[in-house]
Parts: sequence; C-alpha cells; structure tokens
Amino acid sequence: MMQKPQMNRRNFLKASAMTGAAVIGENLLRGGTQLAFGSKGNEIKAPTEKIPLTMEADVVVVGGGPGGFAAALRAARMGASTILIEKYDMPGGVHTSGLQGAYNAGVGGIHTELMQRFDKEGHVYTATEKTFPDWAGNPLSHYEWGLKPGSSFTRKTFNPEGGGSVMLAMLEEAGVKALYNNIFVDVKMKKLSKKETAIEAVVVKNAAGLQAIKGKIFIDGSGTAEVVARAGAPFVRGGGPQPPPVSLDKQNRPLPGGLLWTMGGVDFEEVSKYQKSQNDPTLSKLIAAALAAGDIPPDLFRPRLEGKCVYGNLYIGHPTLDMNPIEGPGGFILWENVPYEWALHIDDDAKDEVRAKTALRRFIDVEGRFLKKYVPGFQNAFITNIGRYLGIRDGRHPIGEYVLSIDDALNSRTFPDAVTKPMTKNFHWDCYKTHTFQVPYRCFLPQKVNNLLLTGASMSFSYETIFMVMRNFPWCTQTGEIAGFAAGSSIKQGIGPKELKWTEPLF
Repeated sequence: MMQKPQMNRRNFLKASAMTGAAVIGENLLRGGTQLAFGSKGNEIKAPTEKIPLTMEADVVVVGGGPGGFAAALRAARMGASTILIEKYDMPGGVHTSGLQGAYNAGVGGIHTELMQRFDKEGHVYTATEKTFPDWAGNPLSHYEWGLKPGSSFTRKTFNPEGGGSVMLAMLEEAGVKALYNNIFVDVKMKKLSKKETAIEAVVVKNAAGLQAIKGKIFIDGSGTAEVVARAGAPFVRGGGPQPPPVSLDKQNRPLPGGLLWTMGGVDFEEVSKYQKSQNDPTLSKLIAAALAAGDIPPDLFRPRLEGKCVYGNLYIGHPTLDMNPIEGPGGFILWENVPYEWALHIDDDAKDEVRAKTALRRFIDVEGRFLKKYVPGFQNAFITNIGRYLGIRDGRHPIGEYVLSIDDALNSRTFPDAVTKPMTKNFHWDCYKTHTFQVPYRCFLPQKVNNLLLTGASMSFSYETIFMVMRNFPWCTQTGEIAGFAAGSSIKQGIGPKELKWTEPLF
C-alpha cells in the first residue's frame, strides 16, 4: 500500500518521481480539510491543505455496485486504463455487501456472464415448489406472495459473500485497479465554458488519508448520484408526487430504504403448519400477543398505506414478516424497511442516515427475538448476518440531456440514440401493467458536466420511472456496461462522452 508522503518539498518531489504523484491545492475540497485554526458561528476555519495525486487513469468509476462493476469491467476490456473506487471490501453493492443476492436469468453481456460464473462456482441456491410446497402465495414471501397457492415457481439466490468474490476476481482478470475501502469525498472541477465543466480528479479517503485520483472520463456508480451532486450537475432530490388516494400530507416523501439480514436454522415447514392450523397466515395473532406483552414496539410491524401498487403493498409499511430462502436449507433473508412516515432522506442527510441505520439495527434485534420466542419453526433459528449496506430505493434523480419520464414508458416511445432494443417491463407504478419502450443514450449524460456518465439508480429518469424496474440487478448491470462501452469508445476516439455518436443499441 502506498504510504502517505510527507508534505515537505524534498519528500514530495521524491514521491512524485517514484509514483507519478502530484498535488492538488486548497480548493479541491469545498470546506473539507481536517484541522482547524478557529471557528466562527456555525463554520470552522481550516488551514490550506494539499492533497497528493496518487493515481491516474483513462476511466475512473465511483461505486462498485452492479452498475459500477459492469462499467469498470467493460471499459477495461476495451483497453482503457480503469480505476474503480468502492467504499466496502468487495464489489456488488446491495447484492453482496447488502446481502440481497438476487439471481436473475441473464439478460446478455456481462450480466449473463456473471450469472453463469455464480452458477459454475457453486454459489447459487434454488428454491421451488418441491422444496417449499407452501411458499407460493404465502403472505410471508417477499417475491412469491402474489402467486396462487400451490403454484410452481423457481427462485434462485446467490451467496452474497461468494458472489462478491466472483465479481472481485472478474475485475482483477480484466486489469481493473479496484480500490476497496476507499470512500469518495469530493471532486476537483475545471471550467470549459460558461455552460460546461469537467471533472479533473476525485478525492477519496482511505487508510493513508485523503488522496486524489485523476481521470479523463468518470462514471457515477454510487447509486445515489453522489458524484453528480459533488460535481454541481443538476438533480432533483429524492421523493416525488404520489397518485390518489394518498393524502396530500403524505406526498413528496422518499420511498423508504431497507436493511437486509439473514437467519439460519429456520424450519419453514413448521411455520406453515402453524399458519394453517391456527388460521394465522400473516402471524397477526402472534404479533398482537407480542405487542400486548411489550416484547415488540408498535413501529416494528406497521400497517400499509391506503394506496395501491407502489403505495399499497410495496415497501410502504411492514405489517408482517418479509422473507425469502437464500444460500441453503434453513437459511432465509429478511427485509427491514425504514418507516415511510419518517420521510428520511438517507442518501443526502447525515442525521437521517444515522437514524435509519440505528433504528433498523434495533428492529432486527427485536424481530429476531420475537421470531424465536413466538413463531413455531424459529425456536432454533439464529441471526447469521446483517447487511453493511443500507439499500436506498429513492435518492437523487439527475437531470440529464434527456429525462426519461413515465409518459415515455406509457406511450412506448423509441429513440434514435436508444441504448437497447425496445424493452418490455412490468411497471410497479402502473399496477404491474406491461409497457414496451426504449431508453436514449442522453439519459446517461448529466447536464453541465461533459466527462461524466451515469449508471443504474443514478440515471436521468423521473421519480416515477426509476422506481419501477429501472434499478434492479439486470438493468443496473446493463446500464453499467453501456456506460463502460461509451467511456471506452470515447477514449479510443479521443473525444468526450457527449461527443460520442450513439446510433445502434448495445443490447
């Protein structure tokens, strides 16, 4: 690991000669230095600090979730020198560090390759109606609750830790310089014109302190458009208008994030026997008994809203156990959602983030004890893991050269710069109705910054559109590959992403 150079002239020049390092000056961080000479009011006066420029690459990707992972992989495979910055100890985001482990049928390109690697290396677990005869249509099921009881189904999950190792290996094989346990802090911008700027370097914090990384093209794989915000590109804060009958006082709240956790030693056959014999499919009798005894707080299991679809039975409220088989027999993943009524902006408010993470840890502890004490089939269960990544379903929405709206999807619009062939999706917002549409390349290009590309949940989509199916694993991986392809093509042509002529779908 590179040691942080001593900041006198002789040692710095020596370090620069050995590593190619340079120094970026005092304006690199907007208010972001470590030591203070004094304070006034609600501000701290800080001394000038120079930050060592330790690395440089053609393409710099911030965030190693499915989007950032695929972007870095594709760019590197096209011959671009590529650096990936990831705050956790492996790539994969909510699906690895966050434990979700959702295995999907391959949709082409890197996503298909990745699913095949998961399967080949023995990380995939498959649940069907044969292994879980009472799972389809069960209200405790996160995915199969809407099926008719007894229906056939196949639900595959991958081991999050094993999956993260596969993704890490693929990046290494492609020659990506992946920087794990590096936290993105800020950007150094340069002006190009009155209307356009460019990112010169990003600042990260790691064991050596603050360091700067220079690049030609940057990709926002943060999942919350954090690079967009730091770069000064326009965006809309999370949250948005909600359809009737949601009352006006409940509008403009972000869709709540969630923390995932896993339990082992669960006997689901015994759980289903209880549900049937006691006519208690949602465990409401057991929840009521635990509430009366003071064993659980009233905000643990909350009723759903009065709306439909997104604002009825999806993520809004948490009235009962929410679980899915994962990893192997007896293993389950469980969802713990932030109370919607708290209206927390976890992506951009430090107090909200702390409140959410603290509360969800408390909920998990309480729910785990409730399950063991009250629910047959859980008496021998134990918590095996809690995600170190709190999934954010509704963060900043960048304003790009084109903003894909709900009308585009509902009217099946096509575009000359479409990145895929017409896609058919079931929309949560529209009560699962199917629509066919395309996404233009311009949705990958934020306004005002000419060398930044977007991916995944940080795409230039409207609030209603991004929530649907435009932030799942397959789509985020596809958008990452598209962004990586755009970056690699731009590097080869010696142009910026906004100058790239996109004429054919990649998928």
